[in-house]
Amino acid sequence: MIRTELTLRLPNSPGALAGVCRLLSDEHVNIVALSLQTSGHLHLIVDNPVRASGALAAHHHKVSQHDVLFMVIGHQHGGLAPLLSLVSDAGVNVNYVYGAGAEGATSAAVVIGVDDAMRASAAIGT
Repeated sequence: MIRTELTLRLPNSPGALAGVCRLLSDEHVNIVALSLQTSGHLHLIVDNPVRASGALAAHHHKVSQHDVLFMVIGHQHGGLAPLLSLVSDAGVNVNYVYGAGAEGATSAAVVIGVDDAMRASAAIGT
């Protein structure tokens, strides 16, 4: 499915990520997935991107929004490969991927940042 991902840059300082998480918690926004790069770029999938964007902007964060694929896949070897092949066959470039599945779980959540989320979504049938 297509979801809105929020991206912002955090300073490389103690408590920066904790502050964002606390702010979103105070706003009753649930974080569904996140990725923080060493460059400070924070990627967030949340249950209410409009509310989250507003709260982050009110606290002087510059937030951008992008459509990404959010998938729940089988948590076994080779679970992601067929989906990525379909995206590739549709001529859509994958820019980044992040995700996780708990050890022993039967499914994993994966976020796929692509050039064209609509075309990629159609290619994988979501």
